[in-house]
Amino acid sequence: MDKARQNISIQRWVVAIAVILFLLKLAAYYLTQSVAVLTDALESTVNVIAGFIGLYSLHVAAKPRDIDHPYGHGKAEFLSAAVEGALVLMAGLIIIYEAIIDFIHPHPLQKLDKGIFIVAFTAIVNFAVGAVCIYKGRRNNSMALTAGGKHLQSDTYSTMGIIAGLVLIWFTHRTWIDGVVSIIFACIILYTGYHILRKSVAGIMDEADLQLLQDMIGYVNQHRRENWVDLHNLRVIKYGGLLHVDCHLSVPWYLNVLEAHIEIDALTDLIRSRFGESMEFFVHTDACRDFSCPICTKEDCNVRKHAFEERVEWTLDNVIANKRHTSPRIPVREQLPIEFPTEA
Repeated sequence: MDKARQNISIQRWVVAIAVILFLLKLAAYYLTQSVAVLTDALESTVNVIAGFIGLYSLHVAAKPRDIDHPYGHGKAEFLSAAVEGALVLMAGLIIIYEAIIDFIHPHPLQKLDKGIFIVAFTAIVNFAVGAVCIYKGRRNNSMALTAGGKHLQSDTYSTMGIIAGLVLIWFTHRTWIDGVVSIIFACIILYTGYHILRKSVAGIMDEADLQLLQDMIGYVNQHRRENWVDLHNLRVIKYGGLLHVDCHLSVPWYLNVLEAHIEIDALTDLIRSRFGESMEFFVHTDACRDFSCPICTKEDCNVRKHAFEERVEWTLDNVIANKRHTSPRIPVREQLPIEFPTEA
C-alpha cells in the first residue's frame, strides 16, 4: 500500500473512532450533567468534523498532478489543517462561554463515578489514535494526519484535566471547580488551535522550514564531492507529502552535459538517502568562474587560474542566497567572462 492510500485508510479509522467517542462523551454528560464533560463532548464534535475534512483533503491530495495542478494537489492538506485549527479555536471559545454560564447559573452534578470511567476510557483511546496519526503523518509527510494526531492528543490532555476536576468534585462536593477546570483547559485548547492554524498558514504561504533547510545543508556539506564547487539559491517547498527542492549547483565549466548530470544525480541521491524518496528536484547547473578557484577543492584541475586558499563551508546563509560563493579574501569579479579554450 502506497503512502497516500495508507494515509486515507488511517483517516477512515480516525473518523469512525471519533464518532464513537463523541457518542460516549454525550452519554457521560447525560449521566453527570457536568459542564466540563459537555465541553469535552463539544470538542469531540470538532474531532468528528475535522476527521471528515481531513479524509476529504487526503483524497484530494492523493490525486496525481494534472494540467491545472502541475505541482499536484498536496496543498489541500494545508487547507484541511487550517480548517481544523479554526474549529479547535472555536471549540475553546465555546467552552469558556459555557463555563461562564455555569458560574452564573450553577446546577448539581450526579453519577460522577460512571462519568469518570467513561471519559477516562475515551482519553486512553484518543491518545493511542493520536500517537498513531502523528507517527504515520511524520513518516509519510502528511500535514493532515500530523495535525489531526496533535489535536487528538491535546484533546486527551484536556480530558485528563477534566477527569482530575471531576475526581476533586466527587471528594469535595464543590461544584464550582467544574467551571474552573473547563476554563483552564479551554486555554490549552486555544493554544493548540493557534499552533495548528499557524503551521497550516505557513505551509499555504510556502514559509521556509528553517530546521529542514539547516539539516539538509549540513548533511550535504558533510558529503560534498570535489566537482561541487558551490551550492546556492536553495529552496524547499512542501506540497502535501512531496517536497520540491530547487537549487543551483556550480560545477567545473569543462564538464559535458552527461558529466554534469552525473553530479546532479549524485546530489539528489544523497539528499533522498537522508530525507526520503518523496522529493522532486529542479537542479540548475552553473559553470564555475575564475573567482571560484580559491575555494575549489578539486585537485586535478588543469585549467585552474588561482591557487586553492580555503574551503567555504555551506551554511544556511550562503546556500539560500542567490549568489555564488567565493573566498571573503578574494575580490569578486563575477562580470568577467570565462576564457574557454579555442580550437587551433
